[in-house]
Amino acid sequence: FTYPTVKIPNRASTALDLGIVITGGANGVGYAYADEFLSRGHSVVICDVADLEAPLSSLKAKHPNGEVYGTKCDVSSASDVESLGSFAVSNLGTIHHWINNAGVNGGRRSLMDVPPSQVELVVKVNLLGILLCTQTAMKIMSSQPSVTGHIYNTVGSGVKGGGTPGYACYGATKRGLPQLTDSLRKEIEEGVQGYPKKEMKGEVKVHSLSPGMVFTKLLLEDSTKELRKFPFGVLAAQPEEVASDLVPKILSSNPNGNSIEFLGTDKILRKFFERFVLQKKSEY
Repeated sequence: FTYPTVKIPNRASTALDLGIVITGGANGVGYAYADEFLSRGHSVVICDVADLEAPLSSLKAKHPNGEVYGTKCDVSSASDVESLGSFAVSNLGTIHHWINNAGVNGGRRSLMDVPPSQVELVVKVNLLGILLCTQTAMKIMSSQPSVTGHIYNTVGSGVKGGGTPGYACYGATKRGLPQLTDSLRKEIEEGVQGYPKKEMKGEVKVHSLSPGMVFTKLLLEDSTKELRKFPFGVLAAQPEEVASDLVPKILSSNPNGNSIEFLGTDKILRKFFERFVLQKKSEY
């Protein structure tokens, strides 16, 4: 499948107006990313399995001069993702940043109690979805002459290998993403042994993106009072806070394979200091 090259009238692909694709953009941090990019003058495509009428209306009302488009997409469906790629190219012309944000946690329970259909859903959305979206984004970006495209794969609990009791499926899917990022970095830079190195018109870079704990349905679903106190009440942040921190980092010049995170060591220490020394309590 070849994606069309589309010239969008009155839209210059410059550092002042970049094309952004965000999966899982109907709510939570995905919506907040879209809001932040639009506030900075960039053009955005969001997709989701949920109805996009309300989030699109909200974003257009907040940014009447902005360009935002939406399409329904199940990221675990190859045909849906292919259609998303065509939709994004048709509306944005050039895609500079593609953020694989869509994800599900499957609920907090023992693996033995998780229905097989739920296991399949978590793996299909969190892992297969990222593979399909990354593949599509790479095909598009590699065909964009003299353009550097960036793909961001969202990581979460379990990414560093620690146990995630209650979220075994979710943690397993997130653990695989750094390996994917590193594999693709080497494929792009070195090629695959035994095969000719792929010639690309545009440059492609793949990164890991860590929003940390975000106060969304994904985090709070099936949580307990104790979890809401700690770690959620100490380390979790609102989607808008996460987006305002991560979007400038995304827009910075990032080397291939870079890891971009919201909740770094300095921020963790500051949050602990505020909660346990200054006795500040989260309003959430």
